[in-house]
Amino acid sequence: MSRFIQRLMLTSLLALAAALPASVIAGDTLQRVVDFKILRVGMSGNQPPMSMTNREGGLMGFDVDLAKALADAMKVKLEIVPMPFGELMPALEDDKIDMVMSGLSITPERTELVSFVGPYMMSGKSILTKNSVLSKIQSSKDFDRKDLKLLALSNSTSASFVKAVAPSAQLVEIASYDEGVAMVIDGKADALVADMPVCVLSVMRFPEAGLTTLERPLTVEPVGIAVSKDDPQFFNLVDNYLRAYEKTGILGKIREKWFEDNSWIAAMP
Repeated sequence: MSRFIQRLMLTSLLALAAALPASVIAGDTLQRVVDFKILRVGMSGNQPPMSMTNREGGLMGFDVDLAKALADAMKVKLEIVPMPFGELMPALEDDKIDMVMSGLSITPERTELVSFVGPYMMSGKSILTKNSVLSKIQSSKDFDRKDLKLLALSNSTSASFVKAVAPSAQLVEIASYDEGVAMVIDGKADALVADMPVCVLSVMRFPEAGLTTLERPLTVEPVGIAVSKDDPQFFNLVDNYLRAYEKTGILGKIREKWFEDNSWIAAMP
């Protein structure tokens, strides 16, 4: 191919790119964030220490701080959109939010629907229980008993986990962790299956309730930020910021604040 033809093709491609609408070049999500100067982040608001409500009625947590950092980097206003966990992915697909940041585990099934930035932390399944026998299990197969009533967040990987490893157990899908913790404390369920941080925090919050959790998680799960698979430019932007926060230590400081220093528990209702 001659240099003249190469230059002609390059010129034509540049002209075509210039003629395309900005939303096509930037991607719908990125263009919306740029135009309206707002980053809409969906989270459950009820997954401590990832996100939770404080005494004043505001949201706080690991995901809240990370969302604020991303909005600051983009120089836009942060709008947190709280909703039940099971509604987050559909909301992203319907463009009601720009990303999901809610302790969301990266799975092949979810990756068919969205793109994941990260992971920005690692988690794993554990249980919250008052049963001394369950608290010492070492394998997920020990759950597969007809006499067990297990709780898990609706549409979560915890619910899928119970269905896969304990089909004989009675699974009750709940709308929030607060509901599940209360049921375990009141003896209305044998255990809550949830991410390890949730279980550890619940034991710390209710020291007189006789709650306990496993010493080691039963699984290892990467947690990421879900964005639209149709906007690679927005994915690239968020990915670059996340990598920068990891390298500069900002992400490490957020982890330390919410997973090593428990002083923030006093701000909870």
